[in-house]
Amino acid sequence: MTSPQQPQPQPQPERGPHDTGAQQQPMPAAPPMPPAAPQGAAPQQQGTPPPQAQPAGPEQPAPQQHAPAKEAGTMMLQAQQAPGQPAPAKEAGTMTLQAQQAPGQPAPAREAGTMTLQAQQAPQPQQAQQAPVPQPLAAHGPGKDAGTMMLQAQAQAPAPAQGQGQGQAPQPPAQPHPQQAYAGGPAGYVSPIPVRPTHLGHALLSEWTKIRSVRSTLWTVGVMILLTVGIGLLAGSVIAGHSDSIGPDSPLSYGTFGMMMGLIPVITLGVLVISSEYSTGMVRTTLTACPARARILTAKAIVFFVLSFVLALVTSTVVALAQYSMVSGLKITNEPTGADWFKATVGVGLFVAMVGLLSLAVGALLRHSAGAITLMIGVYLLPLVLAIFMRSKSLEDIQLWLMEYAFPSQLGVMYSSALANAGPSGWDPLWIVTGLTAVTLGAAYAVINKRDV
Repeated sequence: MTSPQQPQPQPQPERGPHDTGAQQQPMPAAPPMPPAAPQGAAPQQQGTPPPQAQPAGPEQPAPQQHAPAKEAGTMMLQAQQAPGQPAPAKEAGTMTLQAQQAPGQPAPAREAGTMTLQAQQAPQPQQAQQAPVPQPLAAHGPGKDAGTMMLQAQAQAPAPAQGQGQGQAPQPPAQPHPQQAYAGGPAGYVSPIPVRPTHLGHALLSEWTKIRSVRSTLWTVGVMILLTVGIGLLAGSVIAGHSDSIGPDSPLSYGTFGMMMGLIPVITLGVLVISSEYSTGMVRTTLTACPARARILTAKAIVFFVLSFVLALVTSTVVALAQYSMVSGLKITNEPTGADWFKATVGVGLFVAMVGLLSLAVGALLRHSAGAITLMIGVYLLPLVLAIFMRSKSLEDIQLWLMEYAFPSQLGVMYSSALANAGPSGWDPLWIVTGLTAVTLGAAYAVINKRDV
């Protein structure tokens, strides 16, 4: 259909059998659309003869007819019988379309736009398929039987058969978006931010970023290294400069003094790893990013245990090597064996890490930095201080028990230098502190999900 905005009307071609016979006359203006006429009466317009009525018999289907020759801008509207119904006596449905003037352009002389709507045959698929049944869409209201239109479902075009190339490669099916599993289906919202399921590895990376980026870690680790290495080297130099023989003691036992003081910064750092988040309110952000509280506590425990073990292992090894080189010129009665070296380095590192993990569990229970640090320092040093000041005969048993099971005494056992002749020996101090840490950490796991932040 040509555009109504052409400046010159096209020459009139030969009229077909379905043409209504409208004469060509110039239209100066666009009159309103005439109302629909009742059945049996054709609409009358000035200068346009009435259309001829068609016979009442069934009409030929439109797909079997050839398109009539018609002038530009003219379409034919032809009534079509609904399937399964007798053809009523009706005239050809003629709709008169009035050409509208384009904005800003003069109205060209043209005839009334008569439009004929003719059903087109649906494209037949290459494979034999059952033709879809057309669904009639009937006009409502009196005198509108002629205006019946047929809607026919279009069959989907089949894929080209093999060997019949169309000159284009077949398009692969569209791959689903990687985030559709989290968007509720193909019609859901797809976030532009990558969504990945979280696991313990993400929590470990987060806790490692925290512990290495805060200033408290740097200060406490620095003080721990300074006390352990400084006091250990000082003790070795004093023994080497003022004695000719170290007696029955092991050359590795002098590392007890430095590690005994170095445990205090480790205890402090273990408490601050978790209690500082409750003090500053940062725990709300942590729990928002990872609502699994047990996972957070597990990640903190693993990261801090590994950090404290590595620090204690490195410092104890450095001190043991330095002290042995200092006293190697003296008379050594008790030469350390490989088991003694292993226990004075790896065993001491595990013992220190367990004490630090115990401090973290106490911090998770109390959720208060000052209170947890004070409690752990008291548990660490108070039994030994009380045992020193117990001079009464009636308290000798209590004094001996405190001397044997105080944390500094068990640390000396790991260095093969016990303060008492009885009590734990060998690797027993490590198993004792491991059991105590397991009980305290289990209590922290039990209450962490029952408390508010």
